[in-house]
Amino acid sequence: MQVKVLKKDGSESGETVELNPTVFEIEPNDHAIYMDVRSLMANQRQGTHKVKSREEVRGGGKKPYRQKGTGGARRGTQRSPLMPGGGAIFGPRPHDYVLKVNRKMKTLARKSALSYKAKESAIVVVEDFAPAAIKTKEVAAVLKNLGLDGKKTLMLTAGKNEMLYKSGRNIDRLHILEANKAATYDILNSKVLLFQKSAVKMLEETLTKQD
Repeated sequence: MQVKVLKKDGSESGETVELNPTVFEIEPNDHAIYMDVRSLMANQRQGTHKVKSREEVRGGGKKPYRQKGTGGARRGTQRSPLMPGGGAIFGPRPHDYVLKVNRKMKTLARKSALSYKAKESAIVVVEDFAPAAIKTKEVAAVLKNLGLDGKKTLMLTAGKNEMLYKSGRNIDRLHILEANKAATYDILNSKVLLFQKSAVKMLEETLTKQD
């Protein structure tokens, strides 16, 4: 698949990049995407939720009221789950939510997500650029020139660029990542993938090496 390379002002540069069909044109595997995204979301959970059981609540040293004559059920302890302030029955306990997915499935999931974006024509390639200083206005102008103003955009770069990251971090609906660090969720959670030209090759090399 050929994609035109655009300049910062939105005009065509006359160059094109060839998207590797083994990365951008595979038959998407929805189950791999599901497992990868599910593992990412699960692994972010702390698992520290907890309530007190009847062994942990205070009170219960003596019988709350007499056995007979009250018209109510007999009670042996105030800590019963049926009493106000009593312990919880089968309440949440701290535990680990970690879900492991092997590297082969993670790679397949990322390729599937990229292939979906390619099918939707949601991939834009722009020439490499970086602000000389931290200028949010400069990055915002590039997005506007490319017709991406206001669209949920994931910008992928070929390396860490502090100036570009700091210039774009305050722009609403823009997320900037190094291409080899973009997870399946990041790709799917964007409306448009904006590649810097050199980032395309970097991502392709990363994913083809993991096969």
